[in-house]
Amino acid sequence: MLDRLPRAGREADPAARQRLLRIHGRSVAWVPPLVLLLGIAVLDWNTSGEFRIISWIVLVPGIAAAICGVWGTAVFALLAVVAYFTVDTSWPHQYQTGLPDFILVVAGGVLATLACAVRVRGERRMVHMRDVAETTRRAVLRPLPPGWGGLDHAAVYLSADVEARVGGDFYDIQPGPQGTRVLLGDVQGKGLGAVETAAALLGTFRESAYHEAALSTVAERLEVRMLRHAGYCVAVGRSDGDRFATGVLVGFTEDAPDEIEVVNFGHEPPLVIGPRGVRSLPPGDGLPVGLGELGPGLPPVLRVPLAPGETLLLVTDGVTEARDAGGDFFPLFDRVAAALAADPRAAEPRRLVRLVRDGTLRHSGGRLEDDTTIFAVRRPATVTSRSAAGG
Repeated sequence: MLDRLPRAGREADPAARQRLLRIHGRSVAWVPPLVLLLGIAVLDWNTSGEFRIISWIVLVPGIAAAICGVWGTAVFALLAVVAYFTVDTSWPHQYQTGLPDFILVVAGGVLATLACAVRVRGERRMVHMRDVAETTRRAVLRPLPPGWGGLDHAAVYLSADVEARVGGDFYDIQPGPQGTRVLLGDVQGKGLGAVETAAALLGTFRESAYHEAALSTVAERLEVRMLRHAGYCVAVGRSDGDRFATGVLVGFTEDAPDEIEVVNFGHEPPLVIGPRGVRSLPPGDGLPVGLGELGPGLPPVLRVPLAPGETLLLVTDGVTEARDAGGDFFPLFDRVAAALAADPRAAEPRRLVRLVRDGTLRHSGGRLEDDTTIFAVRRPATVTSRSAAGG
């Protein structure tokens, strides 16, 4: 999987800030407050008695509280008190700032140390929550080995929630005796309920895509799983029992190397990118997963041509509904077509995913309104006959 790009809001990441305060692996967070402390002391020593600035030394522990640890801040608070007392008492009595400013420096140091303790505790909690979110994301969107299922592939997931890093988008590749099946989908709604629903659908996909001979049966199993999950949510009194998911289910079979099977659950139709240009697969006129009872049944299984070397691009609506400052949607088809005309290598999965990712972020100014998944898969140009064991 491609790494996620930093976006607006990531500047507050404590790990990133600590990296900025390191040189050759050593922390230099102590330098700014130390320079400030020495600068104030030297300037006060060289000013006239009518204009004393030594009381400004109260800023030193405040600066340390923002970038240093608790013990570092406490040390600078103590140094500020010592420096204040040493410099101030070196002046004649009539020019000394006296006890009030001394109390100010002491109180400032104590408050700065307490504030630093609160900051460090919050950062540790944030790091812990991000670790939990990252573990959850990896459990739902498992890493895919190179060449998994006999396919070249690349994917990137961008969460609209910068802090949570997880959402309702999902994708996977499942090899099996009947060939390789691919799934991409987008659960309606946000939050942990959407993540739980995505996990339920992926679990069903991974089992049924391996065991079931017909892609239509896999689609049926997904529909039943969504209905069961919705029933469970209602039974436990949760308000998210009416969730549904759009998605695209794709089957790659070894006996038809120039075709794929596609079931579209009301999702944006995938694009095919290759030597012959860019084309869109038939639109998804089926209902989303979980709403099959409202229509004539499950979406049909379509057989569409896909030659080895042609790339199938699947995206969620975080791409197609990304808007710029003027409210215009991201022109996915046109951008991909232009890139392919300029460089035929743009059809390679990693290049294609990077192209769409960068274009989406630039178009939206880095402000994604919805979770965004970009997933590209293709048979290698040289097809080898290999049967993959399931994962």
